[in-house]
Amino acid sequence: MCTSIVEIVPAAGAGKTGDGWIELTHSVVSYDHPHHAVLEEAITIDFVNSEMGPGARVAVELTLEAAKELNAALARAIAQAEIEEAHRHRPA
Repeated sequence: MCTSIVEIVPAAGAGKTGDGWIELTHSVVSYDHPHHAVLEEAITIDFVNSEMGPGARVAVELTLEAAKELNAALARAIAQAEIEEAHRHRPA
């Protein structure tokens, strides 16, 4: 059964496909049946360049537990990066 759980957000950055690096326009995060991972359901993250067609994407399919661990790691890295950026932009 499809879950219809989908979140789409803008993405600025780059991702590497089999054909090389592409500029990203958005990310799609969903929870549904995976296409490649041998799982009943998976968190799928697609990093996409919508202007380059459907092949311009970098995708991962994760277990729910792996996605939670990735989420926590991202939160820790973002918190540290914000501290670093605050020090960089501090007036002298």
